[in-house]
This record gives sequence, C-alpha cells and structure tokens, in this order.
Amino acid sequence: MSHDINDPGDLSLAPGEARNPGKSHQDALRSESSANDLGLSAQAYEFLGDEDLPYSRYTCHEFYDSEVKHMWSKTWQWACREEHIPKAGDYTVYDVGPYSAFVVRGDDMKIRAFVNSCPHRGMQFADAGSSGSGKQFIRCPFHGMSWNLQGGLKEIPCRWDFPHVKDEEFGLMELPCDTWAGFVFVNFDRGAGPLSEFLEVLPAHFENWGLEDRYVAIHTAKELPGNWKMCMEAFLEAYHVLATHRGSRKDGGAGWANAQYDIFGKNVTRFIHGPTGQEGQSEAEIFASFGQNADDLPPGVSAREQLAENLRAAQGAALGVDLSNTPAAILLDSIEYHLFPNACFFPGIQIPLVYRFRPLGQDRCLHEILIMRPVPESGERPPPAPVTYLDMDTSYTTVDGFFLGQVLDEDTENFHRQWAGINASFKEGETLGNYQEARIRRFHQTLLEYVAA
Repeated sequence: MSHDINDPGDLSLAPGEARNPGKSHQDALRSESSANDLGLSAQAYEFLGDEDLPYSRYTCHEFYDSEVKHMWSKTWQWACREEHIPKAGDYTVYDVGPYSAFVVRGDDMKIRAFVNSCPHRGMQFADAGSSGSGKQFIRCPFHGMSWNLQGGLKEIPCRWDFPHVKDEEFGLMELPCDTWAGFVFVNFDRGAGPLSEFLEVLPAHFENWGLEDRYVAIHTAKELPGNWKMCMEAFLEAYHVLATHRGSRKDGGAGWANAQYDIFGKNVTRFIHGPTGQEGQSEAEIFASFGQNADDLPPGVSAREQLAENLRAAQGAALGVDLSNTPAAILLDSIEYHLFPNACFFPGIQIPLVYRFRPLGQDRCLHEILIMRPVPESGERPPPAPVTYLDMDTSYTTVDGFFLGQVLDEDTENFHRQWAGINASFKEGETLGNYQEARIRRFHQTLLEYVAA
C-alpha cells in the first residue's frame, strides 16, 4: 500500500479508475498459489456513478414499507444450515418482517418450506426463530388440524363440520426452497426464479472452497441500533479499517487500502484484502512486520507464501484437516462475498465468517454471525453451536472462543453515532467513494429495482 494515505494520486483519471498507489492485491495473488483459482483471480469492477445516496433510504417509513412489500417478499434468503435440520421431522422457523417460513425435513429427507400459517384461521405452527425435532406431522396448536411433512392434509378434528373443504386443496402453502454450500434458502415469492440463477458467480467461485464441509462452531445474534442497511454496509468496505480498527490492527496492516472490490452482478459483490506489506518493503521486511523472524524466510519465497505455509501447518493441526492444497489467499486474506439482500460469505480459514442482517423495524436490526470451521477429517460433523444472543450493550468478547470479538465491538460501537448523525444531518444524502464503496452503490441499485417495481 502507499506510504501516504493522503496522497491524492492521479487526479486526471476518469471517475472510478483511481486506485491506491503501490502494489495491488491482485499483484500479490498473481505471484503465489492463489493465481490459478477461478474465484481469486477474478476481477469485475465497474464505475456505477457518484451521486449522493439519499438518507431517506434509511429514515423514511414509506421506503421501509416498500422494502418489506416489494423486496423481502421476493428474494432468496438463507434460512438455516442443512445440519440444523439433519433428521426427518426436524424443523426451524425463518422470519423477516411479517413473513415466516416453516422449514422442515420430510420423511423422504427432502427439505421443504411452508408458509408458517394454518390455512384454517391463520395460527402460526411455531414461534419466530424456534426449532425442534421429531415431528411426525405439522399440527396447528389452536384447533389441532394437522398436515404431513410433505404438506398434505392429514386430519381435521370434527371433519363433519367442513364438508366444503377438499383435502387436495387444503394443503400447506409451499414456498420455493433450495440449498447451496450447506445453506438452506427460501423465497416468499412462489413464482421466484431458480436459486442457481440468483447466486450468479457464487457456485463457480466457491466450488473448491468447501463451505458445505464446514460446521457452525459459534453462532451469535446481536441487536444493533440503526437501519439494517446502514449496519450491513459498514461491513461491505475496508475503507473504515484505518480509523475504526486503529486499536486492533497490527503494524503492517491488513492491506485495507489496496483492497480489491468486485461487482459481479446485481446480486453478488466482493472485497478481498490481506497482508501485502507497505510500498517499498522487501519480502523479509513484510515477513517481519507480521511478527515473524526475517531470518526464517527462505530465499526466493515470498512473505505471503511463507506466512501461508506456516498457517497450513498450524491451522491444519488445530482443526484436524489437511490444508496442504489450500491457496494462500484462503488462508491469509479477508474475502467477503455479499449476496443480495442480506448475506455475507467468507471462504477463508482464518476469517471463517458468515453474516446475516434482518430488520427489526426501521431503526433496529439483528446481526447474526456464524463462525464456520472445517469438519475434522477424522470424525463426524460436530453439531451446530446454539445461538448466543447479545443485547446492544453486551460485548462480543463475552462469547467464549470468539477471537474477533474486539474487532466486532469496534465495528458496532459506530452505529449509535452514525444513526444519530444520519437523522440529524441537514445534508440530504451520503457521499460514497467511487471504488472502495462501490459495493454499497450496487446494493442500492439492486434494491431500487425491487422497490420501484
């Protein structure tokens, strides 16, 4: 990265062409084991404009209502992991806004999703966020009507009083449901297109990264102050690292200023950044800046490759997996794919996160974090960790084993002041960087396609 973060660079460049002076992240990847990986070698930036984004997207009640009606009702969202419902009769409930899906594994082991509402008088079959196991059928707790795990009508108590009900027309309303990389997705639009199309480049890029072979080691859910978009967007750029994470980042940096940003389509964007060293540093100096002995760097080996090799041995032993063929970038870098509207997937080993953001009204949201560890090669898949709920004032560092607790606390501490500032501002909107904050602009452009419709 550049020595001077205030270097204005070449101001004659066209909008969106400017990059941080110095070695790019792609320059680092081209010289190492990451070079031949389809996803890691991909680049897909485009200039999307530089007009301000209105603050009313966050503060306007009518805009929030339009999101609920036109966007949350028509997009694919991950509801759970497959291992959350491993056996026939296991179920979980996924909710967003007023919408609720009852996700259940049938006797045939197929996973299905149904509207969580009894067709008799609308009673929910299970509460928001609940889960369970061993169901033989789906029973309404209000009057006892029941359906089999495939959604077909099983029983109506006092059947004689419903001669007008035809069994074949009184089944549960099934929702589109599909899986990818071990995640179960649902869509509240019964006419939705296939999940495979919605995922765009994700299946191809993640083909060799093995999210389906990971388990949920830690699962947190924390309420945040502020509109869900505002909170989520804080995690879509690395521009904030210098100021927000000044207390936790190491000398040598995480390569935040030369992060690569990609716009793969309407639904999928990415950043990738990691240890590349300062402009002008030798490989030995880069190696030493990350707490290593410069004399331990073999001749002709890059600092990144040796750092990765050290991690292959240490992390492989700790996790009980073979990492010998894992690309350096998957071991070293922060790689985050955002899937519209609300999910972020990290394929990394050191930063093995999955995020989900859901609104709790216009001015609050729920941020869920999953730590996804590789399944040990010598044993069975560990059961998924239960959810640890945190209120607004509880630190992530209170969660046992949450090694990123301090970093997440630094992120979330911003939200009170940002939400207050957005509401207090006399300026009508936020001004984004053309490159480092392009993912936020792409997100809003996709969102407006739903809201405008």
